[in-house]
Amino acid sequence: MADECCADTDASRQPYTCGDIHRPWQRDSDDLKSRGVHVIMARVIERDSGSWWVITAVDIACTGRKGRLTAISGPAHAVYFATYEVVKQAMGGNASGHHPLAAATSGACATIASDAFMNPFDVIKQRMQLHGSTYRSLGECARTVFRNEGLRAFYVSYPTTLTMTVPFTALQFTAYESLNKVMQRQRRTGYDPLTHCTAGGLAGGFAAAATTPLDVVKTLLQTRGASTDVEIRHARGLFGAAGIIWRREGTKGFFRGMKARVVTAAPSTAICWSAYEVAKAYFIRIEEEK
Repeated sequence: MADECCADTDASRQPYTCGDIHRPWQRDSDDLKSRGVHVIMARVIERDSGSWWVITAVDIACTGRKGRLTAISGPAHAVYFATYEVVKQAMGGNASGHHPLAAATSGACATIASDAFMNPFDVIKQRMQLHGSTYRSLGECARTVFRNEGLRAFYVSYPTTLTMTVPFTALQFTAYESLNKVMQRQRRTGYDPLTHCTAGGLAGGFAAAATTPLDVVKTLLQTRGASTDVEIRHARGLFGAAGIIWRREGTKGFFRGMKARVVTAAPSTAICWSAYEVAKAYFIRIEEEK
């Protein structure tokens, strides 16, 4: 599973600052009426005591010092890609030809397994990057959430997370495999860095845009415990959270932060797939040389 760990280039699968800037945007829609990612980022920095919020977010994503989230993400990606390869092989996805069903099913199984491991840490990540958050470490945040909301708080969004990540991963893997097949016909089969990078970026951006409404709902559920809004604090499940968004903002509420989400996902998945494919090609070559 060494190549799976090598592919862990996007801490907790979502970089901060640029991509997760959409979370305050989604949450404080009445207060942050900006239209562009660069504008809302400036507003968040201004409101959150200078640059501390951005520095904290970068620190969590890049070094893991604020809670060691990067260290947790490594094993999660190992589970993710290992499950993908096992299921894909079992469904005949490695045989010659195009197998979109095998790719979609493999991706869905991969995210179910890895999300079971990552969901509590994803909840902590969301709480630490909330506007006005005072948490200084993963341990402090986890203890506070457990004390105030119990163990259930770490998994209350798991069904909703799967509702988002299963379609996201199924779409991403199907698009990636399909784009790979098309591009390799015009270039060359086997390992091709440009093909893997381009296909990964396009597949990730497409899947991110298509699943933005579910991400908005998931974010509301994960951050409800820190909200001062009574209705949001008592939101129950996917449909309850979706109902709140619909009543308050209508259709546009489900697409807040879509541009930032796509900007995050495209380079992230491009890097992730590129790293995974180069590591996979390396270990295959090593095995063949034995």
